[in-house]
Amino acid sequence: MAISADLGDVLEEFVAGLVASGRYRSKDEILREGVRLLHEREQRLAALDASIARGLDDADAGRTRSSAEVFDRLEAKLIARTANNP
Repeated sequence: MAISADLGDVLEEFVAGLVASGRYRSKDEILREGVRLLHEREQRLAALDASIARGLDDADAGRTRSSAEVFDRLEAKLIARTANNP
């Protein structure tokens, strides 16, 4: 399936410069890389959304800890790490 894209003058110039520099072999290679990066970002965002949803579900179900408990635990970990790595 062929895709045609109008990138506008600024992005066209940027893409042409990347090809001219030898960093990429073609405009197609650049566009594939861009779409691949967008795909990876969308996957990370979906994972983040799922993690947030799990956290909200936990909070709604009362599976939470007080901030004091969390900070005390974190402080203990940092003290232990510092003691083991002077």
